[in-house]
Amino acid sequence: MRRVVVTGLGAITPLGVGVKRTWSRLLNGDCGIVSTRHLGDEFKALPSQVAGLVPVPKHKPGGRTTDEESLWRAEDHVSPTELRQTARFAQYGLAASAEALADAGLEGGKGLDPEMTGVTIGSGIGNLSDLYDTSVAYSTSKNYRKIHPLFVPRLLINLGAGHISMRYGLQGPNHAVTTACTTGAHSIGDAARFIHMGEADVMIAGGAESCIHPLAIGGFARSRSLVTAFNEKPEGASRPFDKDRAGFVIGEGAACLILEELEHAKARGARMYAELIGYGNSADAHHLTAPLEDGGGALLAMKKALKQAGISPSKIDYINAHATSTPLGDKAENQAIKTLMLGESGRNAPNEINVSSTKGAIGHLLGAAGAVEALFTVLAVHQNVLPPTINLDSKTEEFDCNYVANEAQQAEVGIALTNSFGFGGTNSSLCFKKCA
Repeated sequence: MRRVVVTGLGAITPLGVGVKRTWSRLLNGDCGIVSTRHLGDEFKALPSQVAGLVPVPKHKPGGRTTDEESLWRAEDHVSPTELRQTARFAQYGLAASAEALADAGLEGGKGLDPEMTGVTIGSGIGNLSDLYDTSVAYSTSKNYRKIHPLFVPRLLINLGAGHISMRYGLQGPNHAVTTACTTGAHSIGDAARFIHMGEADVMIAGGAESCIHPLAIGGFARSRSLVTAFNEKPEGASRPFDKDRAGFVIGEGAACLILEELEHAKARGARMYAELIGYGNSADAHHLTAPLEDGGGALLAMKKALKQAGISPSKIDYINAHATSTPLGDKAENQAIKTLMLGESGRNAPNEINVSSTKGAIGHLLGAAGAVEALFTVLAVHQNVLPPTINLDSKTEEFDCNYVANEAQQAEVGIALTNSFGFGGTNSSLCFKKCA
C-alpha cells in the first residue's frame, strides 16, 4: 500500500492566526476562550456566554494577543471575489490551506500536478449565520428577492473544498465530509485513502468551522451540552478530565494538513513531519448524543487504527484525546483509553499512559476539531513534546493517567493517536508515526 506523510500544516484558531502562533501559545498554557458578551445582547441572554473566538483587531482577548499578524483580517487571506462568495468557515479553510501549502514548499500551488492533487475539507454546521439571516428576511417579507444570489453557494459545506480547488486549479478528488465533531479526522483519513488507492499524490485535508451564533449556542445549550458555570471566568470554562468539568465550550477555526505519497515527497525533497499509518472508524449504535458508558465505540476506533498501522498498543507514546470537558464523554473516553493501554500494552500503571486534551485552550471547534487536534498530534510527534491539558486542577479517582496537567512535557513521541467523536455515535482515530 502506498504510504502517506504529512508535509505541510496550516491553522486558524482561537489562539491566533497561523500554526506558529497557535502552537507556541498552546505549549505556553495560554487560553483562547473569551466572553461572548461583546458580540451583542442576544449573546448576553444565553446561558452559556463563553466561546473560543478567532482573535480579530477589534477584540484582542484580555489584551494578550499583541502580535498583529496573528489577528484575523479576512482581506489578508481571501480576494474581494472570494470574500463575496464565501462564508466565514470557507475563508478560514482558504487561509489554513494557503499556509499549509506554503509550509510544504508548494506556495500558490506551484509544482503540483492538478490532476493528482485533491482537497478534502469538511464542516460540521457550516454557514449558519447566512441561513438564519436569510430565513428571517424572507419570512418577514415573503419576497424571494430578499434572498442573495449567492445564498446557496455560500451555504453549501462542500464549497469549502470547492473554493480551494478553484483557487489552485486542482482537478483531483474533491470531497467534503460532514460527520459532526468527527469531520476533521474523517477528512484527513479519507484523504489518505485517496492517496493509498492511487487517486492522488497530494491531498489538502482538514476541517473548518465558524458558527458562533446565538442559534447554535442556544441549540447546544438546550441539549445541555455547553458549560454555563464559568461565564465570569471564560479562561477556566473548558477543563477536560477535571472534577469540575460541566460541558463543552464552542469554538471556531480551521486546520489543514498537506498529505503526500511518501515517494512523491522524497522526490521533491520535502520536509516530512510525520507518517499517517492508521485510520480507524466505528459507530456506537447507541444514542443520539451520549457515548457508550464503557467507551466501547471509541475503543473500537482506536483498535482499528492500530490494526491498519500494524502495531500494538505498547507502541503508543501519546494520545490526543477528544475529551470535550463533558462529564459523560471524558469518562467514557478515559475508560476506553485505559482498556486499550492497560489491557494489551503491557503497561502496569495508568500513570504511564500519556493523554492530553487541547480543548482546554481552544474549546471545541466542532467540524474543525479533529483537524486541529491532528495537527497538534503531528507536532507532538515531530517535536517530542506533549501539549498540556489546561485547567486540570483536581481529578476523581478513575482519572489516574498522565494528563499533562497545565504544563507541556518533553517526552519521546514515536507514535501517537488522536481521537474524534461526534453526535450520532460516529468515532474516528488517526495514528501518526515519526518519520525515519
